[in-house]
Amino acid sequence: MESHEEKLHKLVRQSKINETKDVMKRKASEIDKSKIEKSRGDKGGFKGLQGMGSGRLESSFGEMSISSSGSGFGSGSAFGLSTDVDSFSTKPKGRPPSSVNAPSKGLGMQLGKTQRTNQFLESLKAEGEVILEDVQPKAAASKLAAAPLTDPITLTVEEKINVTLKRDGGMSNFDLQGTLSLQILNQEDGLIQVQIETGGNPGILFKTHPNINKELFNNESILSLKDPNRPFPTGQAGDAAGVGLLKWRMQSTDESMVPLSINCWPSVSGNETYVSIEYEASSMFDLRNVVVSVPLPALREAPNVRQIDGEWRYDSRNSILEWSIVLIDNSNRSGSMEFVVPPVDASAFFPISVQFSATSTFSVLKVVNILPLKGGPPPKFSQRTQLITENYQVV
Repeated sequence: MESHEEKLHKLVRQSKINETKDVMKRKASEIDKSKIEKSRGDKGGFKGLQGMGSGRLESSFGEMSISSSGSGFGSGSAFGLSTDVDSFSTKPKGRPPSSVNAPSKGLGMQLGKTQRTNQFLESLKAEGEVILEDVQPKAAASKLAAAPLTDPITLTVEEKINVTLKRDGGMSNFDLQGTLSLQILNQEDGLIQVQIETGGNPGILFKTHPNINKELFNNESILSLKDPNRPFPTGQAGDAAGVGLLKWRMQSTDESMVPLSINCWPSVSGNETYVSIEYEASSMFDLRNVVVSVPLPALREAPNVRQIDGEWRYDSRNSILEWSIVLIDNSNRSGSMEFVVPPVDASAFFPISVQFSATSTFSVLKVVNILPLKGGPPPKFSQRTQLITENYQVV
């Protein structure tokens, strides 16, 4: 006779499979219809539709998508169809997390939404089984799909930070690389100059694109093509990178420059290992979508999280405990998490990986004006700014 757990496992798995098939059919139909409409205007007639064999069905924190390129929306971990149990808990500090509904207890599993499933779960509850719903955090998705361009000119400032912190204190690597890119929608807006301001950080070394007038930039902080009669190229559809104008780099041995420090303190007591982890954030940045990923030894069940400032989720497939904080600002510059696992060597909890983003940068680069070379009023422009982690670890 099958146990309650086996019945529940099979039912949840079949429910996920059925829902996934329905979503796949619906998305495939929408994509096919879109491709058919797009190809009607082609001169050569109807173009062959690409098969769905190259696509991959993904569920990235609860959102289903069809991706022919193999990547889902966002940069967080994308989870395919799986029967693994992902455990999740939350204990907010300072402010409630936005758009995340926390379960009443620490452990749970993702359950199907069909009526048949709910009826079966209700029957299990009537027999005394404890059934908990699971909610997956959205904090791990540190990168969002780029919003469509609406302004005639868009300038994007992006900095990527690589940091290696030592588990016993100190820092072995700090490397920052930044870029300023330009996107122009209309060709008539290409004859321009871009005037910028920087924060005056002496540790940042700027380098212009070979086609940019270097002397003009060094003297007046104006980015202009060497040939003033030559317009900047117009961005093509789907070209999210734009035209690179400027890049910069900063390296440092000053640990105070680190936006987020992580300290991990494992200790064995009897048949258990107690792990305390704390973060300390610099006041220079408000950090968004922070995810601290702690590797764990292979476990039969989720770790016992006893205290947490934020939210947690256990990835049983990769044996990783993810600690997420939606926003770190002046209300929560420090926080901690404590959990318990069976006895294990302290090295099992390293390296710890960290992800976050911010809307301010080390360079504090700002576009102050767009100067039209053909006269007339300056065209409307917008600036996008972000700081993201590329490889941020505690080893």
